Amino acid sequence: MAKKILIVEDDAINVKFMKVVLMRKGGYEVVVSEDVEEIIRLAGTGEVDAIVMDISLSRSTHEGKKVDGVFITKLLKQNPETAKVPVILATAHAMFGDRERFLADTGAEHYIAKPIHDPDHFLTEVRKVLAES
Repeated sequence: MAKKILIVEDDAINVKFMKVVLMRKGGYEVVVSEDVEEIIRLAGTGEVDAIVMDISLSRSTHEGKKVDGVFITKLLKQNPETAKVPVILATAHAMFGDRERFLADTGAEHYIAKPIHDPDHFLTEVRKVLAES
């Protein structure tokens, strides 16, 4: 059975690229959501094996407040039912020190700078996280 990856991303072009790479080249199942409650449910029920999380989300809300991928990742990592699901932060915030800061702040397992142009590198990074989980 194929592993399932959850993509949390608000840019349609990025979603399409990630889906195509993960499904066609990687053989993974893919689900896409920006809905915080659905993200928590999918992670908590074991329906996803890893999450690719955009940091800057424009449409995600939690308890009536706009939230970003940092907030959602912290929610996931603070909950024992969802903490075990590996999270790969995918962000255009790629200045010196951002990687370390975002990983430390969120508890995420990995970080990929966007834009993601190399499908093989993207797959390699996803496979690394899945192998470590």
